[in-house]
Amino acid sequence: MLLLPSLLWSASVFAANPADETVIIRNDGDNTYYEYRVNGEITEIKVVPKKGPAYYLVPSAQEDGEFVRKDQPEMRVPKWVIFRW
Repeated sequence: MLLLPSLLWSASVFAANPADETVIIRNDGDNTYYEYRVNGEITEIKVVPKKGPAYYLVPSAQEDGEFVRKDQPEMRVPKWVIFRW
């Protein structure tokens, strides 16, 4: 009987999904693309060429499907280095 409230509480905690955030990584020729999506909508694309610095493509303010190139990311995503060799 005491186990039931704790099971209901844990189910409600795990059911809450604050935002569906995904990162899709694609390799295409000399570039690697990191697509950042929130709730299925692209918020930013990081382009990493084999030569040269990385840059970012963000949706334009007019919402016309065009992307604007930026040298710094628009989003502030927590990034940690877990392992480096």
